[in-house]
Amino acid sequence: MTKTALFAAASVIALIAGPALADDAPPREVSEVVVTGAPYVVSMDSTTTAVNVVRRDELDTAASGGLGDVLSGLPGVRSTFFGPGASRPVIRGLSGPRVLVLTNGVGMIDASALSPDHQVATDPQEAERIEVLRGPSALAYGGSAIGGVVNIIDDRISEKVVDGFHGRLTAATTSVDDGTTASAAFKLGVGKWVFGVDGTHRESSDYKIPVPAESRRQLAADGEAFPGPVNSTVENTAVDLYAYGGGASYVGDGGFLGLAVKRTETTYGVPGHAHEDGGAPGDEGGVLIDLEQTRYDLRGGLNLDLGLFNQLKVSAGYADYEHAEIEGGAVGTLFLSDGWEARAELVQVERDGWQGAVGVQGLSRTIEAIGDEAFIPSTEIKEVGAFTLQRLDRDGWGVEGGLRLDRRELKSAFGSRDFTNVSASLGAFVRPAAGWFLGLSGARTSRAPTEVELFANGPHAATRGFEQGDLDLGSEISYSLDATLHYGGGPWDMDMHVFGVRYDGFVDLRPTGLDDPDSGLALFDYVQTDAEFYGAEVELGYRLWEDGDRSFSLEGAADYVRGDTDLGAPARIPPWSVTGRAVFEGGWWTGKLELRQVGDQDRVAEAETATDGYRILNASLIMRPFDDKGLKIFADVRNLNDAEAREHASFLKDLAPLPGRSFRIGAGYTF
Repeated sequence: MTKTALFAAASVIALIAGPALADDAPPREVSEVVVTGAPYVVSMDSTTTAVNVVRRDELDTAASGGLGDVLSGLPGVRSTFFGPGASRPVIRGLSGPRVLVLTNGVGMIDASALSPDHQVATDPQEAERIEVLRGPSALAYGGSAIGGVVNIIDDRISEKVVDGFHGRLTAATTSVDDGTTASAAFKLGVGKWVFGVDGTHRESSDYKIPVPAESRRQLAADGEAFPGPVNSTVENTAVDLYAYGGGASYVGDGGFLGLAVKRTETTYGVPGHAHEDGGAPGDEGGVLIDLEQTRYDLRGGLNLDLGLFNQLKVSAGYADYEHAEIEGGAVGTLFLSDGWEARAELVQVERDGWQGAVGVQGLSRTIEAIGDEAFIPSTEIKEVGAFTLQRLDRDGWGVEGGLRLDRRELKSAFGSRDFTNVSASLGAFVRPAAGWFLGLSGARTSRAPTEVELFANGPHAATRGFEQGDLDLGSEISYSLDATLHYGGGPWDMDMHVFGVRYDGFVDLRPTGLDDPDSGLALFDYVQTDAEFYGAEVELGYRLWEDGDRSFSLEGAADYVRGDTDLGAPARIPPWSVTGRAVFEGGWWTGKLELRQVGDQDRVAEAETATDGYRILNASLIMRPFDDKGLKIFADVRNLNDAEAREHASFLKDLAPLPGRSFRIGAGYTF
């Protein structure tokens, strides 16, 4: 029997066994609910998937930057850092198309997965919360979630009745880039109608660093000496972003239905951009990206009395996206993307701990590149999928599983391909004592190659190579095993995950050893190989002292990932990291002191350079000095020791280090 059949059979057994195993045990008390991953209720302390949630209060005081930069530092998460304008999350060493970025559970419909210098068309300050799932989540969202999911959840479409007028305001300024950030959101309830508007503006100049932009290794390769510490800036890293939108929803006794629209406009510099003609970074004044997207979303929920099912959830999004890459004042390349994505889920009635849902998902989009660096042809992508997720939680133990079938079609002038993918998972968990949760889950996931992996044929300045796709690539299949431990009791909190993944047909971009005769860039081919990834993440918290609303706690986090392929180490695998934090809650104020150590990475792919580790010290203070606790004032300093820090997962690590010492002050008000 094949591995695919084994996973499918085991999952089917779990799904059938659910109702048969149910008994009359009382329901458990549910802690904070995780929205992403399943349409039914699963609490944070009962997930077999590794999850982090960044809440609105934390986003108010989060570092100013793109999505990857805001999330970088969570266990198992790093950034593709392409300057302050563009960053995507790297999860467990995987990035690009293997990490799915969603807004309210629906795809972004932008071009951010095509290239690391492309910005995600949503700013973190738009969110009410961001949920990060580490590890495969393909059952709910398709094969592109083979590495993880980041779901940006806003509140433009309200699912609950709102009484009166409510809102939030946040503003901050930073020293390292002369930056300002302002964000506001307002909501008005009129009977069963809820109306909302929000907006975000982020503006910054070139950021300061304590060393030359080029690393020691880059300078040595160029035949230059490293001058030592010197105040400098990373040129062409200014950002000017506006994001604004609004929504309306009707919330009745039987459910809700709402519509929202959002506009994103941003211009940002691309540091270290290599030109097609071989020119040096910064020639012609550097490269700017001018990005625009208009997006429409519909979301609703309907309470049902339909036998096995008691709720219908629907969500859909349509977006029209474009960005222009401007060189020397002229448009060099234009990227266009438009299309829609929709999903519908029928949620089952909970029966003695048995929960479940069935759903369908579809998308249709067109991506096109026009100009000097149009390294992919115009491509039409269509996908349809059906899935079921089931979970039986018997308080002391439980099982969960799911199945998904996807059909994906890609058509371009270079050819057409279609893929049928099957994914399945099976997990079990126990609660051996109060506060303890132990889980073990396995998954077989299947991902169709992307338009870039299949059809690329041209110079790609962001990756400094001439990329060549392979029309004959097959689906990338992974077999994963995740072990989970949650503990919460007394002064202790702990969350630990250990994982291993085996890939059949891992798609990798590899140097050929040749140069393209026209552009002079090194030739890179997309090839398939077998691969293995394994690692671990842990978070710990210990409350040393507590007296009323005052307390002192120690927190820690660590992560490690290692990747191997039959062709050698994969590129841009992040090194280990360890973070320690002291937190003092003083009633009306909270102080934090954080030390983060990131290791060296000298286990590199062919044509990749090693990266030195770094140590960064951060400190922050949040104050609520008035009777109105809706007002807070915050101040922090990041990279207090002004360290040279380079992100190994970034293509720009040898040309653009992370920002130097930065002071920030800001205020927020919620009412």
